Amino acid sequence: MKKILTLISALVLGMSLHSAQAAGNAPYDETADAPAAVGAALKQAQASKKNVLLIFGANWCKDCLELDKSMHGQSADLIAKKFVVVKVNVGQFDKNKELIETYGNPTKKGIPAAVVLKPDNTVLFASKGGELSNARRMSEQGVYDFFNQIVTQHQ
Repeated sequence: MKKILTLISALVLGMSLHSAQAAGNAPYDETADAPAAVGAALKQAQASKKNVLLIFGANWCKDCLELDKSMHGQSADLIAKKFVVVKVNVGQFDKNKELIETYGNPTKKGIPAAVVLKPDNTVLFASKGGELSNARRMSEQGVYDFFNQIVTQHQ
């Protein structure tokens, strides 16, 4: 039964991510229930023995779009092997405020922002200093190095 629930959660998460991308390739689903998506990702992470990577951003943000593009490039294999990813729409910094506060306000110094969670919802890493807010200037290698450093430090 537990495996079936995990599979259903993964399918729901996958469908919500697919529908967000189908809507004009916008990486941040503006209609998603972000807390529910995080809950489903935590369950999926427990089953797959991965951590959860939350990316806070918005579709209007060029750095957020560039980070998303880079995450599908050189970093894609690393991210897929180590993380269950949830992209959380922050709108004009007026959406998902409670979720942002739950994880220590990683968006305080800009977006995109990242939080890495253990499957038990314990924070392993939170970008508090705007580390990704210049994603347009980081290059694919820089984005890879950023995520690889997180993986290496939190194995």
